[in-house]
Amino acid sequence: MNSLSPIIKPEELTWLNQDDEIVIIDASAGSKARYDEQHLAGAFFADVNEDLANIGDFAIGGRHPLPTSEQFSAVLQRLGITEYSHVIVYDDKNGGNAAARLWWMLKAIGHEKVQVIDGGFQAAVKAGFPTTDKAEIPKSVAPYLVKTWGLPLSDLDEVEKVAKTDDYMVIDVRDANRFAGLTEPIDLIAGHIPGAINIPYTENLDASGVFLTPEILKEKYEEALAHVKPGNVIVHCGSGITACHTLLAMDYAGLPIPKLYVGSWSEWSRNNKEMVLANQ
Repeated sequence: MNSLSPIIKPEELTWLNQDDEIVIIDASAGSKARYDEQHLAGAFFADVNEDLANIGDFAIGGRHPLPTSEQFSAVLQRLGITEYSHVIVYDDKNGGNAAARLWWMLKAIGHEKVQVIDGGFQAAVKAGFPTTDKAEIPKSVAPYLVKTWGLPLSDLDEVEKVAKTDDYMVIDVRDANRFAGLTEPIDLIAGHIPGAINIPYTENLDASGVFLTPEILKEKYEEALAHVKPGNVIVHCGSGITACHTLLAMDYAGLPIPKLYVGSWSEWSRNNKEMVLANQ
């Protein structure tokens, strides 16, 4: 179902065909307590650390490296997701927590029927979607065979090689202060990858916290990437989570999905400490 928009408006939730195999996922990072207190009715919780990453040495893959195929397959089965499921994902940060990350992971394994709720949890509640504090029990399903990540990925070696070349573009989606090295609330060193440009992921949203129209997003990114081939664009953030928000925005705009550098600043800074300090 290639024509399915990656974004679903909150008011569209009530129009969904209940005969479809719909699975709603709450991917609010670090918000299991909030999920237990209140979540969209029928939604299951996906933890960014335990379900959407395989955390180890931050210098090798960053803070949120992708899980193995076997690990992700087990997560999908536990959540009751099959290859036929229509997956609706949300978080409580306008898609900027892990909703876009799960969207990207599902797209990367070839799952087409996946959408992120525009405006997230708050917008769905405002639109009248029912909430509950009751425990949700996914249905028992067969294993979802996950083979490989089919969307383009980049890595530390490629980023180090191409970041300063004219025919590539490395986009850092963190906020401007983190990019400038004025603050760093998470990683050990402040700054940015030399040669990268800053387009904060929050600029994909309007003042009310919903995505800009596909037309505006398309114009915005076509202008920014005017001289670079789509396959030469690499997007990163702190640990490969919010970068997916920009990949989602570009797909919503009808543009090719760029490469995701999953290790992002959390990996790069731990392997290039001298270069970071030299550029401060």
